[in-house]
Amino acid sequence: MTKTPRSIRNPGARLEIRQAKLGDVRAIGDLVRRAYDDLPAYTQGEIRGQINNYPEGCFVAVLDGRIVAYCASMRIDEKVALSDHTWDEVTGNGFGSRHDPTGDWLYGYELCIDPEVRGTRLGRRLYEERRALAERLDLTGIVFGGRMPGFARATRRKKTNRAETPQEYLELVLDGKIHDPVLRFQLANGFEPAGILPGYLPEDKASRGNAVRMVWRNPYVDADAPPKHRLPRDVEGVRIATCQLQARAVSGFDEFMRQVEYFIDVASDYESDFIVFPELFTLMLLSAEEDELSPIEAIEALSQYTPKIRQRLSEMALSYNINIIGGSHPTRMPDGDIHNVAYVCLRDGSIYAQEKIHPTPNEAYWWNIKGGDSIDAIPTDCGPIGVLICYDSEFPELARRLVDEGARIIFVPFCTDSRQGYMRVRYCAAARAIENQCYVVMSGNVGNLPNVANMDIQYAQSCILTPCDFPFARDGIAAEASENVETLTISDVNLADLQWARAEGTVQNLADRRFDLYRIEWDKRVGNISDPLGEQLDTGPVSTSGARGHGGG
Repeated sequence: MTKTPRSIRNPGARLEIRQAKLGDVRAIGDLVRRAYDDLPAYTQGEIRGQINNYPEGCFVAVLDGRIVAYCASMRIDEKVALSDHTWDEVTGNGFGSRHDPTGDWLYGYELCIDPEVRGTRLGRRLYEERRALAERLDLTGIVFGGRMPGFARATRRKKTNRAETPQEYLELVLDGKIHDPVLRFQLANGFEPAGILPGYLPEDKASRGNAVRMVWRNPYVDADAPPKHRLPRDVEGVRIATCQLQARAVSGFDEFMRQVEYFIDVASDYESDFIVFPELFTLMLLSAEEDELSPIEAIEALSQYTPKIRQRLSEMALSYNINIIGGSHPTRMPDGDIHNVAYVCLRDGSIYAQEKIHPTPNEAYWWNIKGGDSIDAIPTDCGPIGVLICYDSEFPELARRLVDEGARIIFVPFCTDSRQGYMRVRYCAAARAIENQCYVVMSGNVGNLPNVANMDIQYAQSCILTPCDFPFARDGIAAEASENVETLTISDVNLADLQWARAEGTVQNLADRRFDLYRIEWDKRVGNISDPLGEQLDTGPVSTSGARGHGGG
């Protein structure tokens, strides 16, 4: 039975328990830091991943308009739920990316309450929301790793109620000889201990890294019955257009934008949700210069167009009702460096930016382009997406980061001069689609621009790539353009097929990762979306500490 949120039962109520939203990310990050000042904070990328990967399992308590409690959960199968594991392993390093939509257990991996409102039974209310979710979905039960914050202190006692091991400590708590507020709260809410999880969260010094596996079994489900959860083959259609753009001489900015607008107009007429343009598609603006510029002068001249390009793309996204991935454009940053930046202009008027992380040796030598510092999934009305500019698609860690944050489509604007260069990007993009079970969309330039350095010749065959499994195209290509011809390539993709493939496909790359053997550690700056021109976007907290939260149940 689903409980009606208190705010719905009483519109004037001060307290609301509701599903967490991406707009809550910053407030959730601030809450976690207030609640656990002795443990590492989350980055906003991790919180985005938790919500994107299973929004139904993430709840917040809002009191007088302020988020004062948060819990995060995901579905997993019994083998994972009841086997030994660490918090990092089970959560996919904090992103909640191991969520299994066919899992028969609900796993709670985060629960925090503002210290100012403790004692108001918010923890009990959030547990009730989890329990209602498990009952509604006919899940076998709920499991989590419960902290034991009195254990370290108990090991230092002289004689009475001294505990040498986590198991001894648990038994003393169960016998009522030691009061552990966390474990007692969980026991009072119907959870039962089912063994110790050693090394569960090494950062938890008070528990000496240990946790108690706490289990609640759904009384409405026969525990001996085989799991019956399957993922339906739903339809979540998205129409994607990729523009293979001809480099041509233009008289100025207005003529260039007319060329761009033509393809946006056509894609909109076909009711596309996205259109993507190639990397450095604005280089044709240099053909309007009276004199041929040196590479450094050319990049400086292009950077002057940045405000106008952002404004016009945003206006067209609104007027044509389409999300525009604006290829990439050289942009001078506040610190004076030039970065290669993709501006993503959404049809709700918002503007996001993704910098190229890895400039090619050619870009670095001729144009002195520097690499960006963060890779982030971008929220859209069709779900989270990612952007990897050309060379970045050849670094698998970046795509994995985007998918961990929830991205299901990755756009790859590219600019290559030869078939060899193109095939490097193409093969890597196909690999990213397979290993991350996502769609990858490529968009490149064709033709040439005389008197523009580094645009002498271009080679491209833009395409929309899929994983290789039964729901998708036989060769992993949803659509592709003819080589070296200006055109617009459009295809429908079904995002629900990705969820099915990840849960029940022939191979399940994301689920089968060996988190017990390897993981990627990201710099603390990564995962904090910001405008490269200096305006912080209000999408989450800028973490000032490590990359993992406390992991409480």
